[in-house]
Amino acid sequence: AFENGTIYSKRFIMPGNEHYYSFGVGMVHFVSVSTDEDIDPSSTQGVWLDRTLAKINKQRNLWPWVVVFQHRPIYNSNTNHGNWSGSNNYTQEGYEMPAYKGWPDDYEALILKHKVDLVLSGHVHHYERTWPVKNRDEVTKSYENVTLPIHITCGHGGKGLYAVVWDSDGRNTYRPHQPAFSAARDNMNWGHCELDFIDERTVRHTMFRMGESEVPTEDVLITKAAGGGGAAKVGFSLGLLMGCFIFWS
Repeated sequence: AFENGTIYSKRFIMPGNEHYYSFGVGMVHFVSVSTDEDIDPSSTQGVWLDRTLAKINKQRNLWPWVVVFQHRPIYNSNTNHGNWSGSNNYTQEGYEMPAYKGWPDDYEALILKHKVDLVLSGHVHHYERTWPVKNRDEVTKSYENVTLPIHITCGHGGKGLYAVVWDSDGRNTYRPHQPAFSAARDNMNWGHCELDFIDERTVRHTMFRMGESEVPTEDVLITKAAGGGGAAKVGFSLGLLMGCFIFWS
């Protein structure tokens, strides 16, 4: 089938069922979800995600940070893909692309319900960072005392960037204007992202364009509202490349 991940899955062994799973490292609990499967309340993945996040929330003193990572972003202003809705905007000859239920509404309801802090994505060949956001239009333009998820797409790791729309008419993919949820974006430069979890309330997000080694293009300090866990204080750093490939130190 078209784009079903067979080549990747046969070569890399991931936790759990290899499609969606979770694990804790330091003071961060990571949750992987599959954007190419249903995630509505009646689906296997939807039930699993609800139960998994609920279980993690009972231990926020151990893992004050909850980070979800996935392939396709539900917040994206690049017109070559748009926000992931569960339906593909391109076709393969002789193969009908499936539509997946629960994206983005049921999924976003769960990450809001369980107070997910960050959502990391790839897929779109550009960089984009949102403000704390929910329901598309409810945006808080501040990274202090954050109570809503922040979405970061780091899809500018090497392959051709989505700077021009696919129909080759020369129009930039950022049109007609930058939506309210989008705090920063770049479809012209390759690069990578890093996250440094400093303590239970503070994380530093940086984005380096290709060739930068000391001073990043993006350097944002995010502090979340008080009321989370308080015991875990182990520093932790994370690097992000295109397509949800992740490394940490």
